[in-house]
Amino acid sequence: MSFISAQNLSLGYDRTVVVDNLNFKVEKGNYLCIVGENGSGKTTLMKTMLGLQAPVGGQILFGDGLKKNEIGYLPQQTVVQRDFPASVFEIVLSGCQSRMGLRPFYTEKERKLARENMERMGISDLKKRCYRELSGGQQQRVLLARALCATTKVLLLDEPVSGLDPKVTYEMYELIKELNDGGVTIIMVSHDIAASVKYASHILHIGKTLFFGTKEEYVSSNASELFMKNMEGGELA
Repeated sequence: MSFISAQNLSLGYDRTVVVDNLNFKVEKGNYLCIVGENGSGKTTLMKTMLGLQAPVGGQILFGDGLKKNEIGYLPQQTVVQRDFPASVFEIVLSGCQSRMGLRPFYTEKERKLARENMERMGISDLKKRCYRELSGGQQQRVLLARALCATTKVLLLDEPVSGLDPKVTYEMYELIKELNDGGVTIIMVSHDIAASVKYASHILHIGKTLFFGTKEEYVSSNASELFMKNMEGGELA
């Protein structure tokens, strides 16, 4: 069975349906990019996969041994979150909370995991730094390390390069690719169609047009052509 599968899924909020009859599958090792117009339901889909929001209809199923608490999540940051007054190590370590159950403290094993993921993200030297003093790119690396403390299986990334300069954006995409090459399944919301086509194995397009398939199939589809026209026309932020 697939890691994650959506069957006749309908999504919405405030009693308004934004996506209807959505079907797709995510297999182990896939790199899925979710694209579409603003307000099409991309972030709502992320929240539904995480169990933070109930679907209007249909269902999301988890298989191949995947549990809901084994999904790492990197959300879009708010201004308040960027100014969070905690150390880098404290934030990365907090990714282990889903492993703790009713324990009120972290074990040495969890602290070791946090240190390993900081090293993996190249931020070990920032361990004692205050999070809010870091650059945008450094903060994203901290949040990736935090998400990796929650899972070795699936990462959900919501616009992970938003607000980053081109150099740091490239570095972040390459870092995510390395994680995927290392066996982590990636599901990423993105407005960057060029990067989606470059890095993804599969594309899920939601909005007025629904599409799910390989990136090669997407490039030659009507969904891709319409999306590019909308971008050129300034309909996307």
